[in-house]
Amino acid sequence: MSASPTEQRPAPQPGELVIVTGMTGAGRSTAAKELEDLGHFVVDNLPPTLVRDVVRLVDDSRGIGQPIAVVVDVRSGSFFDSLQANRHQQVTGRPTTLLFLEASDDVLVRRQEAVRRPHPLQGSGRLLDGLQRERQVLADVRSDADIVLDTSAFNVHQLTDRVADLFGTPQTTRLKVNVISFGFKYGIPVDADYVADMRFLPNPHWVPELRPQSGRDAAVASYVLEQPGATRFLDQYIPVLQTAAEGYRVEGKRFLQVAVGCTGGKHRSVAMAEAVTRRLVDLGFDARPTHRDLGRE
Repeated sequence: MSASPTEQRPAPQPGELVIVTGMTGAGRSTAAKELEDLGHFVVDNLPPTLVRDVVRLVDDSRGIGQPIAVVVDVRSGSFFDSLQANRHQQVTGRPTTLLFLEASDDVLVRRQEAVRRPHPLQGSGRLLDGLQRERQVLADVRSDADIVLDTSAFNVHQLTDRVADLFGTPQTTRLKVNVISFGFKYGIPVDADYVADMRFLPNPHWVPELRPQSGRDAAVASYVLEQPGATRFLDQYIPVLQTAAEGYRVEGKRFLQVAVGCTGGKHRSVAMAEAVTRRLVDLGFDARPTHRDLGRE
């Protein structure tokens, strides 16, 4: 069937197998990346004859509930017959969806020229010759696809959103926030999107009875959070993260890394990272704390 941006399909099923194929330049890699972000085990450029082997390996290592996505293209040879023989549920043991991505020739030509890569079927001819051969090879696959997406008018974010609409669940499409405590003396986390500095608060390190404890202990957490400025910081910083999170969702991003630092990553940053996480969870975010440098001293 052909799917437009407003059409829906049945809700994703546990352990679903998604086979992604279609025209070169239509967005297979973008779709695969989004499926990976949605929790699928993704294998790119897989010969169709190996689909059953991948399913068996994932079943053994991760269980039948792990969704899988495989990307196949015309370079595999004997494409259609092989794909048909290996895609159905009675063969794989999983509910299977065939997603076909296409776009107009002029759009595909522009995209291929932008990345300066030849078409795998053009040989010594023109890029357009390769696209036309590919359409012929894929004609039967397209007609048999469960979902056909024309990405001609899509940018990367729009395609990402469409894949999330089709294959995501309320749980997998929620923005995931990782709140990382760290010590500045060990360096700022390189993957942090936002960095907050807790060194403006008094350091429990200089309180003898608190020094051996960490920000996860009640006494240290109370000491940190009861300092002048701690609650004010939280009251003003959480709305900043909410605003950023809304923008991330619009842009199709699924992960937000918030780093909270102090000198050694043991007291103030840990206590505040836990407090930031609690507030985000109370607001409905999928937020979890990570204490990178706890225990390094």
